[in-house]
Amino acid sequence: MDLKEIIKRRREKFGDDLKAIKGKKKGLPTPEIPSDLFLVCPKCKKSIYKKDVREAHGVCPSCGHLYRLSAVARVKYIADEDTWEAFDFKIARNNPLDFPNYEDKLQQNAEKSGMHEAVLCGRAKIDGTKCILCVMDSHFMMGSMGYYVGEALTRSIEKATKEKLPIVIFTCSGGARMQEGMVSLMQMAKVSGAISKHAAAGLLYVTVLTDPTTGGVTASFASLGDIILAEKGALIGFAGRRVIEQTMRQKLPADFQTAEFLLEKGFVDMIVDRSNIKKVIGKILEMHG
Repeated sequence: MDLKEIIKRRREKFGDDLKAIKGKKKGLPTPEIPSDLFLVCPKCKKSIYKKDVREAHGVCPSCGHLYRLSAVARVKYIADEDTWEAFDFKIARNNPLDFPNYEDKLQQNAEKSGMHEAVLCGRAKIDGTKCILCVMDSHFMMGSMGYYVGEALTRSIEKATKEKLPIVIFTCSGGARMQEGMVSLMQMAKVSGAISKHAAAGLLYVTVLTDPTTGGVTASFASLGDIILAEKGALIGFAGRRVIEQTMRQKLPADFQTAEFLLEKGFVDMIVDRSNIKKVIGKILEMHG
């Protein structure tokens, strides 16, 4: 490829962003250049164009590092176009322990993430097959599970059972939400009970473990899928690595609590590339239809 062709392709790819940068160098009046136009990959340390990462659904084009996707971005990628119907359960956010500043923290996280809470639930089609889809979001209090998350998941599973639909849950969580104490821990049993009734009805439950899936979420519904998929490199575990090492007084393997480690031990059925995950889930749903 000659130099002219390289320049032509570069211009087609970056468009107005390159024009703005060139104009600024010449001292010409130009549109404001976004300060976050590029980012540095934490794995390969290369400077990459943010638009490329978005178009690749949060995958570094240089080394394949996976960025954490928002629930909205995940749904947009996984659900077939114009099939997503979000549930509006009218579940109130509350502060059962009167934890100091908890309401303020919830509001701050809502404004920052654009989410009402840490999970998005609804009805959708994935590669043509109808299902209930729930996606947790690490951008809202690290996807921690309190009353709202547990109740939304439980009602979604009950809908799936009533409508005789499979359910797909993308997990991403730091575990039970400490600000809600025992109330948050009760959600583990509640969601698991709903899953049990769904299974008794002969219906399919698929979980997709994403980074990170830890604590009470791992110890309950994340581990109950009929088929358990995971994204590569995802942190999956219950207690933290340091806690386990200090308790056992042993050094753990370097890959401990990764998706790859759990696949080797039989906890995960398959690790799927993000670019291929919709197709894999669609095939699973079709086969069990």
